[in-house]
Amino acid sequence: MDESIEIFDRRTVRRHRDRAADGFQEHDFLFREVGERLLDRLDDVKREFSSILELGCRTGGLSPALQRKYPEANLVSCDFSPAMALHAKQESTARPIVNVDEEALPFAPGSFDLVFSVLDLHWVNDLPGCLLQLRQAMRPDGLFLAAVLGGDTLFELRSSLVQAETSLESGLSPRISPMTELRDLGGLLQRSGFALPVADADNLTVTYTNPFRLMQDLRAMGESNAACHRRSSFSRRETLTRAAELYFEQFADAQGRVPATFQVFYMTAWSPHESQPSPLRPGTAAQRLADALGSQEESTDDPVQ
Repeated sequence: MDESIEIFDRRTVRRHRDRAADGFQEHDFLFREVGERLLDRLDDVKREFSSILELGCRTGGLSPALQRKYPEANLVSCDFSPAMALHAKQESTARPIVNVDEEALPFAPGSFDLVFSVLDLHWVNDLPGCLLQLRQAMRPDGLFLAAVLGGDTLFELRSSLVQAETSLESGLSPRISPMTELRDLGGLLQRSGFALPVADADNLTVTYTNPFRLMQDLRAMGESNAACHRRSSFSRRETLTRAAELYFEQFADAQGRVPATFQVFYMTAWSPHESQPSPLRPGTAAQRLADALGSQEESTDDPVQ
């Protein structure tokens, strides 16, 4: 019997977001920055959208900007956390805001012509299944635009914790949640039935006075470790202190501040439509490549090395 692999404890993901909901707007800088960059990409899309799904809206901080960009569109915002969705609903009662599980979406086929998601899908266990559900919920020639955290996120914190735990405790525990790699995203989008997939990366660096402020921010953002095999007990004070010392020693800048790198992957794809460009069948080209390049075509009997 095939069983889906569980990487993340989804109940813990929800609990972390619920816990962070009340104070999230004071710690949403990463969400807003990535969201604004994702919104900027919509400026290059010269078309209107009439039905939009905002997947992972948190407390609704980006929703007004999305609504201003497409004032005539029907915007549906949703989040995995009931507490986050409630805060978003308190900010705006004029549009649908619902609590949904990204792994079991409730939307009917052909509901949306734009799906917009900011830093949400990296907590999904079955990402191919989630992408497939999203594609099925989209109309033909609809746009999927999303940002997720990549595998190099918080490599400074990961390295420091690994070194400290290795030297002071017996063995290691997963302290940073596993994340996807850029090379996998295009293939995942294609497997899910999307057309014209594009994935690219960007790094955002935030500096802190000390690593403990970073850990506090992660908790306040609802982004604490939710891996299924994470450590079940509290971390030893000695280990965390040593990790902070290593963080300073290896990564601090000239001003004594420590960086935290967030690697962001952006995904762009379209639900299939007959009007979209597609590659020609082999042998149907109307012009030789040599003519297009203005070069001389030469044959060779030598095998390709």
